[in-house]
Amino acid sequence: VQLQASGGGLVQSGGSLRLSCAASGRTFSMSVMGWFRQAPGKEREFVSALGWNGGSTFYADSVKGRFTISRDSAKNTVFLQMNNLKFEDTAVYYCAAASRLIPVSNWGLYDHWGRGTLVTVSS
Repeated sequence: VQLQASGGGLVQSGGSLRLSCAASGRTFSMSVMGWFRQAPGKEREFVSALGWNGGSTFYADSVKGRFTISRDSAKNTVFLQMNNLKFEDTAVYYCAAASRLIPVSNWGLYDHWGRGTLVTVSS
């Protein structure tokens, strides 16, 4: 599975961005797709995830109520709608896919990773 993330950019605090992650290859093997982020000098952290077959969604507490994960199954694409962005959301955002059901916040259990897309929120 190959993952291509896009949609990052510079936005003012309070603004919105939508990230996309397009999957190709053996997409039928995907069970979970997730978003993680890593800010400079910080560890990678879980943001959100989606069960590819059942559609269950999961969010980190820090983004609940502001971010929404969704999918377009026909296009094998996952989206992360980010609203009311804050300075502390600034990070490189990565999408990832797992071929089995896993604890979604454990980045070490994902099988495939895309290149990150940079989100910068100005205060």
